[in-house]
Amino acid sequence: MLKVDEQKKTDALLEEIAEYVLNKEITSEEAYSTAHYVFIDTIGCGILALNYPECTKHLGPIVPGTVVPNGTRVPGTSHVLDPVQGAFNIGTIIRWLDYNDTWLAAEWGHPSDNLGGILAVADFVSQERLAKGQEPLNVHDVLEAMIKAHEIQGVLALENSLNRVGLDHVMFVKIATTAVVTKMLGGNREEIINALSNAWIDNSSLRTYRHAPNTGSRKSWAAGDATSRAVRLAMMAVKGEMGYKTALSAPGWGFQDVLFNKQELTVKQPFDSYVMENVLFKVSYPAEFHAQTAAEAAVKLHPEVKGRIDEIDHITITTHESAIRIIDKKGPLNNPADRDHCLQYITAIGLLKGNIVAEDYEDDVAADPRVDMLREKMVVSENENYTKDYLDPNKRSIANAVQVHFKDGTSTEQVDCEYPLGHRFRREEAVPKILEKYAQNMATQYASKQLKQIEAVSYDYKKLTAMNVNEFMELLVK
Repeated sequence: MLKVDEQKKTDALLEEIAEYVLNKEITSEEAYSTAHYVFIDTIGCGILALNYPECTKHLGPIVPGTVVPNGTRVPGTSHVLDPVQGAFNIGTIIRWLDYNDTWLAAEWGHPSDNLGGILAVADFVSQERLAKGQEPLNVHDVLEAMIKAHEIQGVLALENSLNRVGLDHVMFVKIATTAVVTKMLGGNREEIINALSNAWIDNSSLRTYRHAPNTGSRKSWAAGDATSRAVRLAMMAVKGEMGYKTALSAPGWGFQDVLFNKQELTVKQPFDSYVMENVLFKVSYPAEFHAQTAAEAAVKLHPEVKGRIDEIDHITITTHESAIRIIDKKGPLNNPADRDHCLQYITAIGLLKGNIVAEDYEDDVAADPRVDMLREKMVVSENENYTKDYLDPNKRSIANAVQVHFKDGTSTEQVDCEYPLGHRFRREEAVPKILEKYAQNMATQYASKQLKQIEAVSYDYKKLTAMNVNEFMELLVK
């Protein structure tokens, strides 16, 4: 049992996060440059998702027809919402297609999910300030909040595996968003700690909806749900709602004892800008990130195998342990959410089509009998060196190798791909592709004149970061 004097102490992790959010100056030019690309890439992913009715049915106010004065705008739509529902809307479109950035460690996740809450609050705060004759936030402020949210989520993920105890990674989205938006709302140190403690106490989604036999569409709105809850708790905290000093460590009742298998949450490096600098972009394919290099290898093999599909005897996929645990799937795949988290399905599409797009997870593509025929011929095994390099903080590879073996005894070369295009080691190569992806995604919703106005700002770092958030959001309204 904790002694009485220990019960009065605030959990050190809550204090450390609050101190970082309030007082850490981000000086890394690489972090800000990367955040710029993450910002536009994430918005582009959200705009692309507006093409899918299963996504857009979730958007808008809870009560139809509600319009909020100085409310949050949802990019690509005409919705004007309270910041809590605005965060849910923006967070949902960002994550819907599984195409925004990724972080892989003991826990996995998508740090740009936090932009749902950050952008919703930034727009709301900016309009409130303008209405009072005060200075609004600018996009540079948004990038700083993104760097810090990435860092909180990503550093927590380095050592603390939620998936090992059955919890979903969006728990860390809620924690990161809560911290940064409480500050954006004017919260002080105590209020940030109060909000954070409530976020930890809030519990977490189970990973049920990410795994067979229950894989489903909730995985596409779970981050929106988390980031909106964060905004709600932040708004309560700045109004004076109390917090809980030992929300993590309280014996029997704290997060660690109840939900984390009595393990202590561990942070082994200071919060700075490491995560943004090392974040992974999904440049080429809308697919679960552990399969990105398998997709790249399969696409490379496509010209050699496309005319010999019926001659294939078996296909070997060599991968790392996390990929086997998360996306090695056999048997029926029931929906797009199931398919975009299946290593074999993604590899099969790459071999058959020489490309992978979001539509390839829909029922009509999955009905092609060749897809399941190829899946059944795949043998997945672990390469222990791939697993080692995946966990190495100086490498963080996400390696896969694919080789196709034919019935006549011949085979293709084994195509090894250790680092996907969006990895830090391939950042320079990826940037033109990130901009191309953004332009293509935005063109699915905006007419030429409006698109040119958006692009003129988006690609110019100085112009974009100096722009106030209200003006930028107005550009995105339809």
